[in-house]
Amino acid sequence: MSLPPEKASELKQLIHQQLSKMDVHGRIREILAETIREELAPDQQQLSTEDLIKALRRRGIIDDVMKELNFVTDNVDQELPSSPKQPVCFTDRQSTLLKKTNIDPTRRYLYLQVLGGKAFLEHLQEPEPLPGQVCSTFTLCLHFRNQRFRSKPVPCACEPDFHDGFLLEVHRESLGDGTRMADSTTMLSISDPIHMVLIKTDIFGETTLVASYFLEWRSVLGSENGVTNLTVELMGVGTESKVAVGILNIKLEMYPALNQTLSQEVVNTQDENGINRPVCSYVKPLRAGRLLDTPRQAARFVNVLGYERAPVIGGGGKQEQWCTLLAFLCRNKGDCEDHANLLCSLLLGYGLEAFVCVGTKAKGVPHAWVMTCGTDGTITFWESLTGHRYIHKSTNPDEPPVAEQPKPLYPYRTVGCVFNHQMFLGNCQPSDSVEVCVFDLNDESKWKPMSEEAIKSVCAPGATTSLPPFPPLCASTIDASVTSNEIEMQLRLLVSEHRKDLGLTTVWEDQLSYLLSPALASYEFERTTSISAGNEEFQDAIRRAVPDGHTFKGFPIHFVYRNARRAFATCLRSPFCEEIICCRGDQVRLAVRVRVFTYPESACAVWIMFACKYRSVL
Repeated sequence: MSLPPEKASELKQLIHQQLSKMDVHGRIREILAETIREELAPDQQQLSTEDLIKALRRRGIIDDVMKELNFVTDNVDQELPSSPKQPVCFTDRQSTLLKKTNIDPTRRYLYLQVLGGKAFLEHLQEPEPLPGQVCSTFTLCLHFRNQRFRSKPVPCACEPDFHDGFLLEVHRESLGDGTRMADSTTMLSISDPIHMVLIKTDIFGETTLVASYFLEWRSVLGSENGVTNLTVELMGVGTESKVAVGILNIKLEMYPALNQTLSQEVVNTQDENGINRPVCSYVKPLRAGRLLDTPRQAARFVNVLGYERAPVIGGGGKQEQWCTLLAFLCRNKGDCEDHANLLCSLLLGYGLEAFVCVGTKAKGVPHAWVMTCGTDGTITFWESLTGHRYIHKSTNPDEPPVAEQPKPLYPYRTVGCVFNHQMFLGNCQPSDSVEVCVFDLNDESKWKPMSEEAIKSVCAPGATTSLPPFPPLCASTIDASVTSNEIEMQLRLLVSEHRKDLGLTTVWEDQLSYLLSPALASYEFERTTSISAGNEEFQDAIRRAVPDGHTFKGFPIHFVYRNARRAFATCLRSPFCEEIICCRGDQVRLAVRVRVFTYPESACAVWIMFACKYRSVL
């Protein structure tokens, strides 16, 4: 039996407070350093978990912690919920670090501590939340050289209580350098910054991108004892990119300590800045590991990430704001360009020749989508916001029509350019209409290419306008079955309350609800594969479950969020669904089924089906 999430969170907070009170951070760090320096044999290459635990026990750290933590167990079978594997992180789980992670004494680490925040003036009047009260929270996400970290959420405040630490491994990825400890000169040549993204989550679970910051960490290489304190001023995003939103106090420390520090003059010459970036830098081949199996499944994953246009202060037209991949993934939503860049990167990772297309759709609305070029010349459009695929067949406007041409199924009207991580081509055909465009990208009379050398000069790793390497995708932390049950129970309650307000009683039929499951699975399978299957069995089961003289009505709907109340309000706006939920008649039986399908980055496809059966009155 596992603890409920709120209890687990409360327990973790108590443990974290006690560890902070006892300064376990500092004591563990001192013992690790002392053990490596004094007790590690010269020929020993790895410090084992057993060695670390012995050192902690010998110095009484573990006993001190356990004496201070007084647990009252109501049930001997209770255990803490397991959590997914994450990179090494000195937060409120010091014991987990020691049990699950082998600190390699031959590698170099950068210990980044966030020691609090201040001057978040937008939250100056924010009341301090009461114990157990749901409130808006800040979460800090980090990415550094294929390592991702996430802080624990803290209540939004003028001085948010950030107190987290992250252990970042610093190493070269070139051949032969994998197990060599990086020295000061080597680390100076590592130009990748630490990407920090601050996300706000409101009480309804909606996320907002607050700030995105690239931390230049190499200043620590010139600091005495390899320790430095920084004050990071976070700026807003989009139209507020010149407005400060708050300050973070950060401490950087090299571990093990540097034998030789660099002069500040050398370190300062490595500063790099860049806001406007070439579009090619937003696309790179991205492999999803074992999290996604096919290009079409990747398209479905990108599709279920939420769509949100970049906000424009004072209204007006579309705001041109492209997000970095980390910011897009952390807030789980973005504009059409963000979706297209991610989908193109994933398709490139699967070995396809993929490009992002920039153009317009109906009424001249700017839009971006993805195109793949098959080895047989087939051009396929991928709509990243819906997951739909379209085969493009060009028509020659100069030829007389033998028969009326079918209207294209795709929504695109014009295309101005296409690009990926290696190429940028401008459309120089007589017409930019997608319908008559020829996508022979090797024909320079139709597509004008930018110099590949020019693209490499601004997009290659280390270039002033290039983005750091893409972060790896993370597996979902959502339990699909538990979440499905929770949303379903909430919807039952909302339906019952709504019918009660109308003076109607509500009788649920569990068997009918269960019979709706195959339909929801079939809908998601079709979205992922474009293949329809299993509908015959569903229809046969429903016919058997509905007696003669009775009527059955069902209404499926799909969401990419898990807010039951918001979904219910949307469903009621459909006349057909409202007719089911408010059904009146003889022997009315209601049913609802929820099926949550999880994808990487905790993205979800949520299918809901409301149904009713009742006796028809002639």
